[in-house]
Amino acid sequence: MTTTDGHILALDLGTSSARGLVLSAADASPIPGALARHKIAPTYGADGSATLDLHEYVEGLLGCLDELQQNGHLDDIGAIVLSSQWHSIVALDSSGGALTPVITWADTRSVDLDLGPSFDERAFHARTGAWLHRLYWTRRIPWLLSTASPSAFAGLPDLVLERLTGERVTSVSVASGTGTLDLTSGGYDDEALEIAGVRADRLPSIVPTGWTGALSKEYARRWPGLVGVPVHPPTGDGAASNVGTGGYDSGTAAVTVGTSAAVRVVHPIDDAPELPWELWRYRVDDKRAVTGMAFSAAGNLHAWLTGVLRLESAEPEGVEIGASHAVAIPFMAGTRPPANVPSGSGVYFGLSFDDTSADLLAAALQGASLEIDRGLRILDSLFGRELEVVLGGGGIDASHWWRRCLTATFARPTTVCAEPEVGARGAAAVALGLSPAPGGEHLTPVPAEVSRVADLRTRYEALRELAIQASAI
Repeated sequence: MTTTDGHILALDLGTSSARGLVLSAADASPIPGALARHKIAPTYGADGSATLDLHEYVEGLLGCLDELQQNGHLDDIGAIVLSSQWHSIVALDSSGGALTPVITWADTRSVDLDLGPSFDERAFHARTGAWLHRLYWTRRIPWLLSTASPSAFAGLPDLVLERLTGERVTSVSVASGTGTLDLTSGGYDDEALEIAGVRADRLPSIVPTGWTGALSKEYARRWPGLVGVPVHPPTGDGAASNVGTGGYDSGTAAVTVGTSAAVRVVHPIDDAPELPWELWRYRVDDKRAVTGMAFSAAGNLHAWLTGVLRLESAEPEGVEIGASHAVAIPFMAGTRPPANVPSGSGVYFGLSFDDTSADLLAAALQGASLEIDRGLRILDSLFGRELEVVLGGGGIDASHWWRRCLTATFARPTTVCAEPEVGARGAAAVALGLSPAPGGEHLTPVPAEVSRVADLRTRYEALRELAIQASAI
């Protein structure tokens, strides 16, 4: 375990906000009141673009640190850690200037690749944990090379780290989310680089987990309390969320619900079980991997429906779990790989005039729960046991009904992480070797709810296949 004197400054680079918060060095819990947030508004275009303004993003993040300093929260910091969204990319010119905005995971622009019959995508997936999907740099970089003349490429966390320290480097965790990492060696994969059409020297150098940088002189003057404080490499948000929720061993699955959702298991990279085609695998740090499945409809689905339906409550009040005769297939934002259902494919089946707004919300949350359950059952099989489950994230925190619904759908007890800041907490735990416990309520599945969801499952699966077929028309 690495220890640190003083508190921990965590920078959380999300899609909807950039935040700075101060954590306790003992257990990575937030210090009350020591939080500054800059809201982010991604720009979406009819061409499939989903981007962030890099300058605005970074300046907003720096403003968060200014706010923390003004309120006296940067005087006792012993470490700086980062948690960041995975999969972002920026094309850079020869001097390191940005030629593009930050291209996020939600951006659908890329190129189709025809690699011929000799390419073995299953072997590629087993080695890199990724597919040849637009989410990854193997398809993003060829597209960017066809539209501009970039000299290099980097992700949002790499550029934030460069802005703070003057060094453009990345972590094995962030690099694994690009789809170009050899998971076993921890270096860039030769075949992935060949497919992308770049050499490794055009990408950020990968530093070990124990690497630290220091703030540049400019920021040493701006925040004197941070002079000499080590800056640790960033952790991908999925890995950080797992560890921060308390899911950091191969017997525990963490279900996190933020803007999107995921179910994941952290395990040693050595002797890792063979990766099923349906799952991805990234790195947590030098010694650990995280295997899981992600879903595009979660907190964004909940927020959208409560707004569209003008619900005063975030809960589907009066609707019993598993009892709604309406079935929602939550493909509003499409699916993640390896499935390729496009956005705009969400479907409701079985609507009637006696359905209420609460029924529609309940059906959507139930559909999202069944999608997550698909991933959990694959992970059960992979690790040869019924996994324990911890729940965390803002979506979990927002709805007691949804927590109960997930517990009934999984048909097993769950533990709810009491700390909503799971990404920042996890980044601190990875950097400093902490093992935070969930520390929240324990939920036991209600037999009647479990039975109703079990009865619904067969109908849901059949209607899900219809929705997938319809999305291809």
